Amino acid sequence: MFFSRLRKDIAAAKKNDPAARNKFEIWLTYSGVHALSWHRWANRLYRMHLKLLARMTSQFAKFLTGIEIHPAARIAPGVFIDHGAGVVIGETAEVEEGVVIYQGVTLGGTGKEKGKRHPTIRKNAVISCGAKVLGGFTVGEGARIGAGAVVLKEVPPYATVVGVPGRVVRINGEKTQDLLPDKDDPILREVCSLRERIYELEDRLETVCGRLSRDEDAAKREDAADHADVAGISEQNEVKPDENL
Repeated sequence: MFFSRLRKDIAAAKKNDPAARNKFEIWLTYSGVHALSWHRWANRLYRMHLKLLARMTSQFAKFLTGIEIHPAARIAPGVFIDHGAGVVIGETAEVEEGVVIYQGVTLGGTGKEKGKRHPTIRKNAVISCGAKVLGGFTVGEGARIGAGAVVLKEVPPYATVVGVPGRVVRINGEKTQDLLPDKDDPILREVCSLRERIYELEDRLETVCGRLSRDEDAAKREDAADHADVAGISEQNEVKPDENL
């Protein structure tokens, strides 16, 4: 059982990482594979009610890999944690096969829920680096969470989520205008107002810079003309030596 899951984890790394050269190298060097292997043991100890030993195992794995996975979290075989530094997966999180998780990802809670506090990530979803998925909701199959996004509510299957807070911008590759923030949202109105103000100030700045540039060019031309006049007067007043001497 353990080795079959390990083979699936290694195969997932080989499939999703273009830098992976061979399975032996993955087994030796990939911290995500190591963290998942340690988690299998910790999870088994947890289910055997050896919870202290399970936590000690998970903390040891964190020390080795930089990836913190609660021993009660349910992670299917065939998950790939790429790079992995700073990844945190909470107690009631569930991660299904084919999911790809990048560095800095948090599958956590908001601190307000009880019971199921952490997200469920369905098959083949991608959680990009720095994303925070917080709450006991579901991220649908094949969904993609953008880098740095903060997701606080359920994500439909095959959706793309970006931003803070996260919002759905595409489903099955097609833009979803109806899922963008409501135009009556006061925060959205304020952001739009600020954006228009920025555009106005940029236009003014370009006008002022253009005016200053024209004034500078005119001043340079005047200086050049003054120098030419002075040079001409100097030539006229120059005393020429008498050729008869």
